[in-house]
Amino acid sequence: MRLADKAVVVTGAAHGIGRAYAERLAADGAKVALLDIDAKRNEEIADGICKKGGQAMALATDVRDFAKFKSAVDRAAQAFGKLTGIVNNAGMLNVVPITRCKFEDIPDAEWDESFRLNTKSAWYGCKAAVPHLRANKGGSIVNIGSSTIFRGVPTRAHYVAAKSALIGFNRTIARELGDDNIRVNLVCPGSTLSEENPSPDTVKMREDVIKTRALKRLEVPTDLVGTIVFLQSDDSAFITGQTFLVDGGSAFH
Repeated sequence: MRLADKAVVVTGAAHGIGRAYAERLAADGAKVALLDIDAKRNEEIADGICKKGGQAMALATDVRDFAKFKSAVDRAAQAFGKLTGIVNNAGMLNVVPITRCKFEDIPDAEWDESFRLNTKSAWYGCKAAVPHLRANKGGSIVNIGSSTIFRGVPTRAHYVAAKSALIGFNRTIARELGDDNIRVNLVCPGSTLSEENPSPDTVKMREDVIKTRALKRLEVPTDLVGTIVFLQSDDSAFITGQTFLVDGGSAFH
């Protein structure tokens, strides 16, 4: 199997796109540690993977707390015997709702929380994973951005700003970690119908983006998993510091 020798951590793995990442990585042979604040749902997803013949473990974790995050990553590496990669997927929309308003009306606390969840948590994940990737003589870090970085979306300035920061962060640590054979790349999903029980308003919001795309259909979580598997596989062994926009051609960069 393509990822038979891989052991990967996925954050925000209990729901939506993160769940799809974890399930596909396991289906391709990777050992997968699912990290999520929703402990019950996280266990259910890990159990489902194992029942299908995959290898997975669930670790209840709040990625906003570095000590807890590091402990979970350490436990995963110990259980699997190594760590070859991490997908830092957890973000603001995974944990708390986001206020849609003009930039001058964004509450201070929500601006800070956006950076804490969307940017700082990725920094924490990298810090937690890198010692294990160095011990493995290399590995792959994938941070998750957003197509809003390239499109600009009114009423979400705090979210877009926090996700945009990941571009510079990724490029910088790709330089810093190159000598360790650790690759660092950014994947930017488009507006994805990832909600498990979407309301009619949510479906309409996702459908409204279709007209902006070269490929005119809804984006769903399975549209993203191939890129994640590629970046966690040896097929991408000479790719680092790059940004992959997976949005059906709504934006180009």
